[in-house]
Amino acid sequence: MPVQYDYIAIGGGSGGLATAQRAAEYGARVAVVEPARLGGTCVNVGCVPKKLMWNAASLAHGIADARGYGFDVAMKGHDWAALKAARDAYVSRLNGIYESNLGRKNIDWIRGAACFVDAHTLAVGEQRLSAPHITIATGGRPAWPAIPGAELGITSDGFFALPERPARVAIVGSGYIAVELAGAFAGLGSQVTIVARQDRVLRHFDAMLSDALAREMAGDGIALVTHAVCASLTAGPAGRELHLVDGRVLGPFDCVLWAIGREPLSDELGLDAAGVTAVNGFVITDHLQNTNVEGVYAIGDVTGREALTPVAIAAGRRLADRLFGGRPDRHLDYELISTVIFSHPPIGTVGLTEAAARELHHDEVRVYTASFVPMYHALTAHKRRAEMKLVCVGPDERVVGLHVIGQGADEMLQGFAVALKMGARKRDFDDTVAIHPTAAEELVTMR
Repeated sequence: MPVQYDYIAIGGGSGGLATAQRAAEYGARVAVVEPARLGGTCVNVGCVPKKLMWNAASLAHGIADARGYGFDVAMKGHDWAALKAARDAYVSRLNGIYESNLGRKNIDWIRGAACFVDAHTLAVGEQRLSAPHITIATGGRPAWPAIPGAELGITSDGFFALPERPARVAIVGSGYIAVELAGAFAGLGSQVTIVARQDRVLRHFDAMLSDALAREMAGDGIALVTHAVCASLTAGPAGRELHLVDGRVLGPFDCVLWAIGREPLSDELGLDAAGVTAVNGFVITDHLQNTNVEGVYAIGDVTGREALTPVAIAAGRRLADRLFGGRPDRHLDYELISTVIFSHPPIGTVGLTEAAARELHHDEVRVYTASFVPMYHALTAHKRRAEMKLVCVGPDERVVGLHVIGQGADEMLQGFAVALKMGARKRDFDDTVAIHPTAAEELVTMR
């Protein structure tokens, strides 16, 4: 007989853990099925270790900037192995904290891979588990290109396994993972080349952000190769070489990292046995996170909707509120979700790009911008510019998009995201007294 639960979360990442713990707080008997380390991509090979690498690269930039403030300092090298050891130890501590949290809330951790037997029964090895409510929260994995020699490269997962820093790096891709890892490598001393299929990085973000980041990366010595479609990767005595379909050969490199996107982890779930609909591996859900099968839900990256850790957490908690907390209409609103790119400098963005706003609202769009050198760089040799944009719509100029690149963008965005969620107008920004001297004040003084 299957072991009976009220609720089962397939996946011990951010979304699965969040929904499981919220359900347990309501008194449900809950299990989490996870074959690997708790915390999922974010904790183990994503947000958390990435931010630590971003911190390290930021300190390297800070050491260079310190001379302008009178400090007699110089970069005398960096111990990648020591950083890796400290970073990995921190992640291990987090794994233990997550396990302890499950224990405190009487949630069973079933160590293994789950496969549907039917819509309400799972096989985990020889075990059988059953529940009236099952949530798929398996996340995703880095995609690999289907070209000869692809195995000679690594993905973002492999980045965190590197025992030492490669001197010459090619990063194939142009999204947020590509630019974040490029910044980490370059800040710590690698020679970096970004290889992009299109004409720019971050092409799904506002063009201002893309252009400004390309400028700042060039200033940091990061090369950008555009209109580059990879045909193969080879290895020779001098290193790895990327062969492009147009005949160009790039390299040699010591490391080639594929950052070409992510794909859902759903192929081994036995979705057909449960009757769950998926398209290209992404589990289809409605606004309440329901799949097409009653009692089966999906949250997070496996749904293909806003692949961000806080989104998975928020969707998971709201789902548990609805199922076990007596809040039948509780769900996540996927509009106006803010995000930060931990590039150098960082980017914060929420709402519509200027192009998207003009496509939707045409002549009702009014845009305000600011471009300046933050005061931090008044005394530094290397001057980074900050760029800001407000996208407003209608006669009352409701702010529908806010985009920032520059020092502090990552921290300033959260409060402004609240303002947009509440329906702030440009006049609300204008009527807010500026905090001086800060970069953020530019967002309330634009004319």
